[in-house]
Amino acid sequence: MRILGVDIPDNKKLAYALPYIYGIGLSRARQIVDKAGLDPDKRVYTLSEEELNKILAAIDQFGYVLEGDLRRDIAGNIKRLELIKCYRGIRHIKGLPVRGQRTSTNARTRKGARKTVGVVSKANKK
Repeated sequence: MRILGVDIPDNKKLAYALPYIYGIGLSRARQIVDKAGLDPDKRVYTLSEEELNKILAAIDQFGYVLEGDLRRDIAGNIKRLELIKCYRGIRHIKGLPVRGQRTSTNARTRKGARKTVGVVSKANKK
């Protein structure tokens, strides 16, 4: 089933299917389901058109920024940080952790796979 242009799994319970939408986590999903007056344990494939409209109305009522708009906002914020060359922007540019984590060990998620530097093996010496 599609909600806001996102395929959410049909066989999951409603409260656990809504977080497939970017910008909705589990707590927001539960708030939306409560506001719509639906059972959070109800499966997505059992939803009627009317119940789907209630969910969309609840999302509108809360005024959440979701999916493409949220992605665009976040990308714009990062571009702004990079443009003004602040510390966080420079960390984004270099692909290093932004929030003060150590980098002498760990940080592999941001830095990528290890790159060996300055080691000459015996096979290459000849």
